[in-house]
Amino acid sequence: MIARDVYDNGLCLLTESMPDVRSVSLGVWLTRGSRHEGGAASGMAHFAEHMVFKGTTTRTAEDIAQEVDSMGGQLDAFTAKECTSYYVKVLDEHLPRAVDLLADLLLRPAFRADDIDREKKVILEEIKMVEDMPDDLVHELFTSSFWPDHPLGRSILGSPASVGGITGAALRAFFEQSYTAGNLVVAVAGNLEHAAVRDLIGAAFGGLPAAAGPADETPPAASPSVLFRGKEIEQSHLCLGTQGYAQAHEDRYSSYVLNTVLGGSMSSRLFQNIREKRGLAYAVSSGLESYRDVGILTIYAGCDAAAVPEVVDLVVAELRDLRDRPLAAGELQRAKDHLKGNLVLGLESTANRMSQLARSEIYFGRQIDQAEHLEHLDAVTAADVQRVAADLFSNGGFAATVVGPVGGAAPTTGQLDMG
Repeated sequence: MIARDVYDNGLCLLTESMPDVRSVSLGVWLTRGSRHEGGAASGMAHFAEHMVFKGTTTRTAEDIAQEVDSMGGQLDAFTAKECTSYYVKVLDEHLPRAVDLLADLLLRPAFRADDIDREKKVILEEIKMVEDMPDDLVHELFTSSFWPDHPLGRSILGSPASVGGITGAALRAFFEQSYTAGNLVVAVAGNLEHAAVRDLIGAAFGGLPAAAGPADETPPAASPSVLFRGKEIEQSHLCLGTQGYAQAHEDRYSSYVLNTVLGGSMSSRLFQNIREKRGLAYAVSSGLESYRDVGILTIYAGCDAAAVPEVVDLVVAELRDLRDRPLAAGELQRAKDHLKGNLVLGLESTANRMSQLARSEIYFGRQIDQAEHLEHLDAVTAADVQRVAADLFSNGGFAATVVGPVGGAAPTTGQLDMG
């Protein structure tokens, strides 16, 4: 059973009771991410997420670690482009302690100057790590080229210059403007009673200020282009992509099926034709990223530099085929069953249930239950998938980025022609 409360300061609480488990997953979700930073503050949201774990006015970083270990729990966080999430999973008996710990982290971070200086070094190493991981780097470069001069195109980590320029005053100002009750959603799933959780959260977070600072959410304009970055590596890493759908788009379920057929599963066309039948790549897949107002569909492959033209031609052939011919009944049903199975199995986890609660609230303002998801997936037809393919796979809409051995090459614009 799902319950929802909104406190006087605007803080939203969602709970889902799962009486057959012994765990509880608690998440505090901030509806601010790297998209909501100014250009000079690139990386600030991610930096703030790191810094809350460095200690509060009442706990040191070691105290935080010992508290989690003493509960046998799991504590973590992540920063995304439109949200930041802090979450903990514990035995149901430890929920009050978990609430107290998360509230301390988010209401009373210390932001000590020496911790800020040390963490800058850590994040600069994280940025270097991406440079040394070409499969991650190619996606970063692709997005920054596809959405130039827009926050959605920038790296969540920021740049060495922007991270190096973060000051304690700027960090605290960002935190105070962003971490307000109106920007937070608390989601809890597991063996719980809603009334008891409501009291715990109200006592812990009731003092948060209500006001939420303004956020610029101007949608990006796509600028498809072809980019090559030479590196001293053995393999070329290829990313092709085009504009996709926003989170709440009416054709999102059809696009999920399309992506699954294209490269989202082991039986997908790209995996079978490029890896299994031709042995051109070890890793090949497609994926969807959706935001409030825009989305992106990307295709990734890691292959020998000399094989890049052939791989691109095979990908484009599959895109054209999905656009020009309806799916066979068996292929359509297999994709739908794959998505339905992943959904149902995933929601057996308290952490996934908690995440689903928060994301539904943030993007839809209501709860979309499992039955509704399954109903929408079942309703997708071959004609729907073909129509979405025709909409997304348009001429001039595709971009490409390659990170590969020095002297290699990217696809030509002619190769990306959808015909």
